[in-house]
Amino acid sequence: MIATKKSNIPTDKKIAVTTEELQAMLSCGRSSAVQIGQMAEARIQVGKRVFWNVEKVKTYIDLISE
Repeated sequence: MIATKKSNIPTDKKIAVTTEELQAMLSCGRSSAVQIGQMAEARIQVGKRVFWNVEKVKTYIDLISE
């Protein structure tokens, strides 16, 4: 199996992020990050890997914030 390479692209420039990057963006734990991502319908699955659409998450956060 080939190891995943980490990129040096800043998170704010990415269109999709991993669950760990989503946690960092939202400053929350894994469970909360996954829940927010699912509520935003931002999940992208490629094989066994899961990514999250950043724009959908940002839009969802804007909609639920008061």
